[in-house]
Amino acid sequence: MIRGADIVVKSLIEENSEYIFGYPGGAIMPVYDALYDYSDQIKHVLTRHEQGAIHAAQGYARVSGKVGVVLVTSGPGATNLITGLADALIDSTPLVCITGQVAAHLLGSDAFQETDVVGLSMPGTKWNIQVRSVEEIAPAIAKAFHIAKTGRPGPVLVDITKNAQIEFGEFNYAPCLSVRSFRPYVKINEKAVADAATLINTAKQPYVLFGQGVVLANAEAELKAFLDKTGIPAASTLLGSGALPQDHPSYVGKLGMHGNYAPNLLTNQCDVLIAVGMRFDDRVTGDLKRYAKQAKVIHLELDPSEIDKNVKTTVAIQGDCKVSLALLTEAVQSNSHPEWMQRFRELENEEKLAVMTNDLHATQGGLHMGEVIRLINQFKEEDAVLVTDVGQHQMIAWRYFDYKTTRTQVTSGGLGTMGFALPAALGAQLYDYKRQVVCVVGDGGIQMTIQELGTIMQTKAPVKVVLLNNNYLGMVRQWQQLFFDKRYSFTELENPDFIKIAEAYSFKARKVTEREDLEASVAEMLLHQGPYFLEVVVEKEDNVFPMIATGCSVEEVRLS
Repeated sequence: MIRGADIVVKSLIEENSEYIFGYPGGAIMPVYDALYDYSDQIKHVLTRHEQGAIHAAQGYARVSGKVGVVLVTSGPGATNLITGLADALIDSTPLVCITGQVAAHLLGSDAFQETDVVGLSMPGTKWNIQVRSVEEIAPAIAKAFHIAKTGRPGPVLVDITKNAQIEFGEFNYAPCLSVRSFRPYVKINEKAVADAATLINTAKQPYVLFGQGVVLANAEAELKAFLDKTGIPAASTLLGSGALPQDHPSYVGKLGMHGNYAPNLLTNQCDVLIAVGMRFDDRVTGDLKRYAKQAKVIHLELDPSEIDKNVKTTVAIQGDCKVSLALLTEAVQSNSHPEWMQRFRELENEEKLAVMTNDLHATQGGLHMGEVIRLINQFKEEDAVLVTDVGQHQMIAWRYFDYKTTRTQVTSGGLGTMGFALPAALGAQLYDYKRQVVCVVGDGGIQMTIQELGTIMQTKAPVKVVLLNNNYLGMVRQWQQLFFDKRYSFTELENPDFIKIAEAYSFKARKVTEREDLEASVAEMLLHQGPYFLEVVVEKEDNVFPMIATGCSVEEVRLS
């Protein structure tokens, strides 16, 4: 017979959890007391805020492919997870979040730090449960891990009352292998595969759009085999970046509001559109009424709720795309589309002349964000992980980072959470201390979770932080410039001395204001063995193009 708190920790160990990201408090204190005896079997990372804990767990999960684990107390500790839960749900990140709760006999009495976290978190979780007795703990955690990582991944929450943590019970852990009525995988419809193959074989201008579903299904090799055989141009979503090496002959760029010119423009000129593991987000489609209306649409998707949700399909292939892509590759004919591919390359050259040359190789005026990313590419290792916050720097880094391997893109996609990057970079780095993790942030977002510099200091994680500082909330400012007559309403920032702050947290730190100092500084950062903070002061009114304005069609993508 052992305490419920020990059952919590031993259950996590049974699930091969490597790290717990958390913050202690009264209602979860018994579990923290139990952790004291298991420090040789599971590591705890004390973040500086509960939101930092869940974002760190997200970064760990996204790079490792494992389930991230979060442990916090009741009341404000639990409510501080809500943003991260919503972020993880929309970006399909597997998490198990364990929250402490007041004792069962106090529930509903407005006890100190009591909050209905199950009710609050329901819309932001794949599944949640409140555990009120010791006997329920191990089965609830087992079920939580199964649901979090099976099918389309997502966050789950287990709320455990304090009495359950201190009660004694037997520990008999049995991993959950199935849940009644939860059928995450289905048998691939062979007729749908055959119908899709017919459309692809007869297409003159087919086009593949791939998303993070390829990464989550570990289907990178299957995607490459399909493209090698068919020769179809392929573009990635924000979260799909890295699933296909950017030097692959079929790769034509990135989709979305600030993606590449050709992939957006030619969406409305293809005759067959093949979407693999992506959900037709509004930032990809623009105006749905004018999106790919000329095309037959084939959608390979695991989650049935995403099929026909935004874009009506001609053929839907529901199921794991690792399986469906392999079946489709067998069914299609070998082919190539040189003339169609050439149109992508011609438009790519237009974008290079109109946008990229100045972004990447400016010779006068203030520093551009793209110059920094170009130099990071020059000195980084092939499998370096890019972690970005949200804003202009996110779009620029995504546009110009050279993705060579999978699971190297970590960002807040669907929710767009400022403050995500710094703790997420910590989680990514803890998975592998030897791997380069480059955290690109803006001066707005970093100040939302800047206290996590302290967690990096305490863990000695060698995260490389690159602050692109334009003294503005840059993306909002760009919209104010373009669509609100340059009425810069509350977007200019008076910032602190970031270098002093970084040095106070034991980072080696450097500030760059001149172009001639940039290359040496980036090289020094990436060669440095420990954490490094590089602040680069960039143009205050530097904009991100191409751009598709809200409400516009993808073919209305603008270069300036």
